[in-house]
Amino acid sequence: MKNIQIDDSLGVPKYRQIINSIYSAISIGELKMGDKIPSLNQICAEFELSRDTVMVAFNELKAKGIINSIPGKGYYINSTEINLDQKIFVLFDELNAFKEDLYTSVLNSLDAKSSVDIYFHHFNYQVFKDLISESVGKYTSYVIMPATFDFTADIIGKLPKDKVYILDRKKDDLSDYPVVYQDFEQDVYEALNDGLDLLRKYNKLIMIFPGGKEPEGRMIGFQRFCKEKGFASEIIRNLENKTVKNGEAYFVPSDRNLVRLVKMAADKNLQLGKDLGIVSFNDTVLKEVVAGGITTISTDFNLMGQTLAKMIQERNAGKIRNQSALIRRNSL
Repeated sequence: MKNIQIDDSLGVPKYRQIINSIYSAISIGELKMGDKIPSLNQICAEFELSRDTVMVAFNELKAKGIINSIPGKGYYINSTEINLDQKIFVLFDELNAFKEDLYTSVLNSLDAKSSVDIYFHHFNYQVFKDLISESVGKYTSYVIMPATFDFTADIIGKLPKDKVYILDRKKDDLSDYPVVYQDFEQDVYEALNDGLDLLRKYNKLIMIFPGGKEPEGRMIGFQRFCKEKGFASEIIRNLENKTVKNGEAYFVPSDRNLVRLVKMAADKNLQLGKDLGIVSFNDTVLKEVVAGGITTISTDFNLMGQTLAKMIQERNAGKIRNQSALIRRNSL
């Protein structure tokens, strides 16, 4: 039935779904001032609802001045001033400095009528599953960061399809959903090509790749670049038993390892950007000043937040790559 949608799988009362349907139809312009809405009897018959259930919805809409009844004719839209708040569910993998920038950017890009509830699954699949299941029917939009999880379509499929937005990683099984994503392989490959003039002074390029939550695409992009450009290279899991040497450049996803490398370079009297190179991932304000400035490969998290907020507000179903760049500082 046009303008009214009822989903038995949602944990939302039927009367509330009727109200939300009218609000939604007004907000997107399907219902305008003076338009007639489906009758009480039509809604009851279409969705097998009791008259009491529909009357509860109609009475609340009348009380708020949204609809009005004309005896013998039916119910009509009396006001489009619904003041609908966007209530947005955001599920991130974890909280860190750059995710905080992303979250703040989303908040700042939404209007004053929007509210955001943020949750974290901490790479725990059961937590991921439970948080999504518990959120069903409670929000106008859902922002999901699947992170390392694959094959989540069944879980995310519990949510209204037209209200879901995927963030940060593009997943094959979630190709039907709009997404703002990073192309980790291509981002690293392009950034290294951009810094080729700086990298030429190093004898060996070394990436610390512990696996786990780190995007594998970064390692693939690194290997692809080194092979094409003829760089000696190495992939290591951590810095245990590693001695840094003059002429090496390190690519470091972990901030903990970044600090260790800076200390190890100082212990060996190796000058960053001359004797030893360091490239970190995901830029933060702190990396602008640590050790005279740390070179980073980073996406623009503020732009990612702005793009996501615009996508939600405009109900855009696109797939938008948030590009990364090499940010040159003294450490390379």
